[in-house]
Amino acid sequence: MKAMAWWRSRSQAARFDLCVRATFYVNLVAVPLLVWLGIAAEVSMTAAWVLAVLITAHTVLCLLLVRAGLEHYLGRRPLPARLLAASVAATLAGTAAAVLAFPNATPGMPDGPANGILLVLVVSLMIGLSATVRPRAMLAAGAVACAATYSLSAAQGASSPAASAVGLAAAITLLTFAFRVSVWMLGVVWELDRSRQVQASLAVAEERLRFARDLHDVVGRTLSTVALKAELAAQLAKRGRDEAIDEMLEVRRIAQDSLVELRAVVGGYRTADLDVELAGARSLLASAGIECRVIGDGSGLPAEIQGTLGWVVREGTTNVLRHSEARTCTITLRVPSGDAIALTLENDGVAGGPAAIGDRVRFGSGLIGLAERIAGLGGEVVAERRRPDGFRLTARLPLPPTADEEGPA
Repeated sequence: MKAMAWWRSRSQAARFDLCVRATFYVNLVAVPLLVWLGIAAEVSMTAAWVLAVLITAHTVLCLLLVRAGLEHYLGRRPLPARLLAASVAATLAGTAAAVLAFPNATPGMPDGPANGILLVLVVSLMIGLSATVRPRAMLAAGAVACAATYSLSAAQGASSPAASAVGLAAAITLLTFAFRVSVWMLGVVWELDRSRQVQASLAVAEERLRFARDLHDVVGRTLSTVALKAELAAQLAKRGRDEAIDEMLEVRRIAQDSLVELRAVVGGYRTADLDVELAGARSLLASAGIECRVIGDGSGLPAEIQGTLGWVVREGTTNVLRHSEARTCTITLRVPSGDAIALTLENDGVAGGPAAIGDRVRFGSGLIGLAERIAGLGGEVVAERRRPDGFRLTARLPLPPTADEEGPA
């Protein structure tokens, strides 16, 4: 259960990152193991265990190179030059030692243990290089390895030394393509994740700037006028002029008009049209790569109900963008009974954590304010986890009685 909770707590980008790294690590462990099993039958028991220790050390070095190389590719650390040099040096030294220890082919077989050791060292190194250097450097290293394989096979008297070199070249080409594509995809996924976060932050910043601009246009102009009028009234009062009273009354009128304008500005931001918010939510989520489906609309609902549910859509959409790695989102507007209406936002890709282990979810400041607004109209807001990684936000509001239900006056 803890493992599943930890997995759900990871973002989509982090999950993909983990899968890519696991692919590298599994291949690095599997290739030496398979080759060693073939070599062990051709050498003595002591030599087999010595080879196992040396190949394991080389594999660990390549694992560290892969880990550091991926971090370098993602821009999180500089190029691991020392690890890179150590891995190349270990590969060259291991190859030279294998050729000196097993220069000849095994009787009855086309090659010897040195060929297998060369193969495992080269393949492990190429996997490490695929996460660290550019494909050109990988292909250059592969060309050197193919030349070494050809020379070793020819020295052992193989009938077709080019066959082993061509086979190794094909394996290196496949490794270069497969692992470099994986690394490239990993970088793209993390870049999309960063872009999504920046998009949500920019949307909030844009809303704040728009609100600040409108407040400046309304309040700034009025406060400047009030300051000038107040200064004029003070000067007239010092001179004992009766016009000072008129000026102060004018200041009061301007302040009252400014208050009306300010309320209109704030009221415009606090009023949310339901259909407009539904269309905006669909467009915003689609731009973030989230498939959004809207069921129902706000036609026929009272203006107060539409405005309140519009705020539910706005807050729910913001939470989807900020707090989830959703792929789909469904917004449903339905009337479960004749005297109530329910708006539901349901999405997947919600990260689990200590605060969201149960079905109910602890409210943040945004949902608390939303719940207070809904409660003022006699409704309720419920947020709950949906297994395995879903989240549902439901707002229920009572509908006002119609004229027919109220009866004759």
